[in-house]
Amino acid sequence: MVTHVPAEAQGDERGALLSFIEEQRGGIRRALLGLTEEQAASRPSASELSLSGLLKHVVEVEQGWIARAKQEPPAIKRDETNWHETFQLVDGETVESQLAYWEKVAAETEAYIRSVPSLDDTFPLPNDPWFPPEGRVSVRWLCLHLIRETARHAGHADIIRESLDGKTAFELVALEQAG
Repeated sequence: MVTHVPAEAQGDERGALLSFIEEQRGGIRRALLGLTEEQAASRPSASELSLSGLLKHVVEVEQGWIARAKQEPPAIKRDETNWHETFQLVDGETVESQLAYWEKVAAETEAYIRSVPSLDDTFPLPNDPWFPPEGRVSVRWLCLHLIRETARHAGHADIIRESLDGKTAFELVALEQAG
């Protein structure tokens, strides 16, 4: 798991963007180290957020955006009837199964980003009320969005983990390196 993003090879913008996405994935993965399923599902604050819920959410978001870029439907269609399930494990889902699924999604993300002819290539946004009508975004925008989305939730994960057992990001990096 990346904790420092080195400078990209000369001209490897795709590699740099993918490295920053992976760095933020690592923050969420580390926050789950050494926890039981129950601890990962607990909500130590007034918020409804849990570590396992954040994990599931970022995996679904990443998969969904890559699917949209490929102009395919997301693996799971969310709307107001099932949106709450994006932040909680259901139907036998586990942290381990979500982490394994994320590995597949991450590999798909990397393969897609490396395969597009240009980061300037665009794809249509879904016809949802929160997107502009007939909106389009570039693959570069997609990468930056995934960095932002994952980083935002990695920050939430840091706070939740520290609330659970007092472990900070620095301690979790050391735990990861020892394990």
